[in-house]
Amino acid sequence: MTLNNSEYTKWVACWGMATSITKRTEITYSKDLTLRYPVKMCFNGSKLRFRFSNLTGTEDVKVTKAFCAKSGETEYKPLAITKDSSKSFTIPVGQEIESDELPFDVSAGDTIEVSMYFADFTQMNAGTALLTGLEKGYFAYGDYAESKDLPDDLSMATNIFYFLNTIDILTEEKNHALICYGDSITCLDWPNLLAEKAFKNGRGNVSIIRRAVCGTRILRQYDCITYQAYGLKGATRFPIETNAAGASAIIIHHGINDIIHPVGVEVNKFRPWSDMPSVQDLIDGVKKLYIEPAKKMGLKVWSATLLPIYGWRTYTEDRELVRKEFNEWLRTSKAFDGCVDFDKAVCDPQNPKAFAPGCDSGDHLHPSDKACQLMADAVPENLI
Repeated sequence: MTLNNSEYTKWVACWGMATSITKRTEITYSKDLTLRYPVKMCFNGSKLRFRFSNLTGTEDVKVTKAFCAKSGETEYKPLAITKDSSKSFTIPVGQEIESDELPFDVSAGDTIEVSMYFADFTQMNAGTALLTGLEKGYFAYGDYAESKDLPDDLSMATNIFYFLNTIDILTEEKNHALICYGDSITCLDWPNLLAEKAFKNGRGNVSIIRRAVCGTRILRQYDCITYQAYGLKGATRFPIETNAAGASAIIIHHGINDIIHPVGVEVNKFRPWSDMPSVQDLIDGVKKLYIEPAKKMGLKVWSATLLPIYGWRTYTEDRELVRKEFNEWLRTSKAFDGCVDFDKAVCDPQNPKAFAPGCDSGDHLHPSDKACQLMADAVPENLI
């Protein structure tokens, strides 16, 4: 049961993604397409607003219509999401926009569905691919934005979240958001498991906002279409992705791709050895690009140690030394408000360079389902 609307005075982000360049394929446009994204609500509230992103697009994107509805109800009641009172709106190239406020009574635990329909040819450049098995969306050929069900023969699940970037809720003053910022490892299940833990811990006053892009680095980015989906560099990403209403803290788990990507132009023309950072390069980057701006925003900043890479295809002892020394700084630096020691949670105590038994997904870089649970458990209670 929701509270009286007078209790709701604070806008807080209750769900969020990063925005990156989607993986380049021969097909970059869609037409006559419906996208639908189910989102479990973590707070009670009386209004919603939606941020749409075309940050990495090179053309304007026209949303023919968009709707929000509660799933699972006998009578499906989609309400139009509007911008400047219009049911059809444009997301300008390289920009993010915020919808009008939508009166929408929500209780914690409800699942809402955000549906968008694109009648015209639409450039599908702006989106984020997740690796989690706990969160997905759907697409359908045709206009089903207002339909309760998507037709089985014309729809499929997708792990790519296009255009929908953040959902805010007008809620109680006690509620706040925790940003999880990172790369493909943060695209896995641990933020979802952390959200479940936060929801069940009896307080239920924190949302988990995932800002993660597979392959992204702190210091550099790729401008070739082969690796464009690996995302924007930290200097570009961070000011945008920390834009989350009601955020009080951020966990930064970033830097492993800076260490493992460079191989030399004789092996890969896009990955020169000059991209290989020193430990000090990583430290300076985190201080300047992440800690300083986050503190100015009033956020508590928590570091998170990098996971083992022993056995990964580009593993060397030199890379391991960089990871080890960088992790030591992440654990001990007074620049942070605390450290989430993911490395300790999943490494083998007998061989700290490697994952513990059962914690390796198989590629010696990404954590298993078991490890994702250990990572969620490693986040201190005072953060959630």
